[in-house]
Amino acid sequence: MEDNHLKRGLSSRQVQMIALGGTIGVGLFMGASSTILWTGPSAILAYLVAGLFLYLVMRAMGEMVYLYPTTGSFANYASDYLHPVAGYVTAWSNIFQWIVVGMSEVIAVGQYMQYWWPDLPTWIPGVIVVLTLATANLVSVKAFGEFEFWFAMIKVVTIILMIVAGFGLIFFGFGNGGNAIGLSNLTEHGGFFPKGIVGFFFALSMVVGSYQGVELIGITAGETKDPKKNIKSAVNGVIWRILIFYIGAIFVIVTVYPWDQLGNVGSPFVATFAKVGITIAAGLINFVVITAAMSGCNSGIFSSSRMVYTLAQKGQMPRIFTKVMRTGVPFFAVLAISVGIFVGVILNIVLPLIIDGSENIFVYVYSASILPGMVPWFMILLSHIRFRKNHPEELDGHPFKMPGAPFTNYITLAFFVLVLIGMLFNAETRVSVIIGIVFLSLMTVIYFLRGHHRVDRGEY
Repeated sequence: MEDNHLKRGLSSRQVQMIALGGTIGVGLFMGASSTILWTGPSAILAYLVAGLFLYLVMRAMGEMVYLYPTTGSFANYASDYLHPVAGYVTAWSNIFQWIVVGMSEVIAVGQYMQYWWPDLPTWIPGVIVVLTLATANLVSVKAFGEFEFWFAMIKVVTIILMIVAGFGLIFFGFGNGGNAIGLSNLTEHGGFFPKGIVGFFFALSMVVGSYQGVELIGITAGETKDPKKNIKSAVNGVIWRILIFYIGAIFVIVTVYPWDQLGNVGSPFVATFAKVGITIAAGLINFVVITAAMSGCNSGIFSSSRMVYTLAQKGQMPRIFTKVMRTGVPFFAVLAISVGIFVGVILNIVLPLIIDGSENIFVYVYSASILPGMVPWFMILLSHIRFRKNHPEELDGHPFKMPGAPFTNYITLAFFVLVLIGMLFNAETRVSVIIGIVFLSLMTVIYFLRGHHRVDRGEY
């Protein structure tokens, strides 16, 4: 171990793919059907609306990161521009979110591997995944970036191929005897909004959850080569790619298949490939979903370890977590998070033995991350309002301003509040919101009980 400073080892292509891969995950491949069943073809509009609001969050963060590119960026900003407790809760929300996501992804990998090896104990792939990704993260930030680059590339290529195959079916009848499917499925079977505005409203919460991770590039800022150039490029480019991939994929699914029959076709990705004659579709998509799950776990180790490092720098976690290897990796922070995610493997073994119905543990564990995953978005928007008031002179000639601020900040905050209200009214998401509220309340109480509020603010 050499010093306590991280190194800038992430290239532009890695930052772009980290931002893209952190968002396009199991939520799209495995959760698209559930979202569509809530709202029908209008899921296209739900992904578009949520994506546009997330773009505004990214632009608010980008405006601040452009001037102050630091590791743990949005936790720093929450502390500096709102209150130190806001930064503390934001950092812990990010840690909680990504550990929970990492745990759920490890559990998922074990389940997906049983497609090829039905008798394989699910904990074996989980152990291999955690050890592999922990090693990659411990080697260097460049190694993490390279893993994430190729994980993201696999997902992106799969979605592009699926969209191309779907367009072939819809407009040219490829795989359908030359008979173009057309656009009739968008309006038949109950119309574009078959479940009405209530179904659309409930679907928004699931859609918003699937965008979690888009803020990951803010955490990479402290370890990115030429951060001003690369962060600006990533923010501007990645949101449009995400919208294209999400909306393109959802458009294909609800156009090729009647929305109310999706429950009978299995994975719509598998069914679309199979329909155009790709006979290995099921195995292919299973492989892609495994890489998506590994990508989520990989992002979890990176992101939450940097937040642990940031808290330790402030003196709000043991100083040992500030130790950095010669390669620029916070060794003990990465190790601690990897162990935390490994708990997911243990849960996967133990819970089925003591709790009936725990075969749905992936859903239960993953849903607990939704509200903590939204906390950084709230803090980015609120911090940005104060940031603009405190630094008016630095905004003159700023090439990367948030469009329409602060009006767009308030509109986006209102949208997220409405989504949370919808989640509380929806029986399927109510528990996850309550878990999130309890967690945030607990961390706020801990902050004051441990006397962190008496510590000089300094740099968070």
